[in-house]
Amino acid sequence: MADVTPGHEPARAEFEVRPAEEDDRIPLTIVFAAVAGERDGIASEPPVDIEASAASADLDSIIVAVAGNQIVGSIGIDRSRYGFGEIGMVVAREWRGRGAGSALLAAAIEWAREHGLHKLSLSVFPHNAAAIALYRKFGFVEEGRRVRHYRRASGELWDAIEMGLPL
Repeated sequence: MADVTPGHEPARAEFEVRPAEEDDRIPLTIVFAAVAGERDGIASEPPVDIEASAASADLDSIIVAVAGNQIVGSIGIDRSRYGFGEIGMVVAREWRGRGAGSALLAAAIEWAREHGLHKLSLSVFPHNAAAIALYRKFGFVEEGRRVRHYRRASGELWDAIEMGLPL
């Protein structure tokens, strides 16, 4: 996949979006664990078992964003036998708002089409306005809400908005 270098905004750094490789297992999981540690953007929370998560990652359906030699984000597509894919994405805090999420999402949509999926779906927390705006920009629409669906480590119960994109 191609390099992404936004030409209209010199403050943005260059990064590459490509399929995950075997050597990405640990770096992928470290970024995932860092985002999980924020406790507000994804369902997972600490502790994250780096070695176990790295070993179980299905690299065939993961796309990464890489700046220099550092993974700064990833998106995974969990293919269903029913023809749709469920996506999950993480972007390192310092790379948010710099185009990595958009590039990852565009690559995932392309990947899904190439693999014959008819739809992508995802869950997002209602307070994650930046993620919701990104998904809407790519054509995802709200399909429902799971009320008090995720039990957090704090004991709180959080809703999840379900979004979908027919391909």
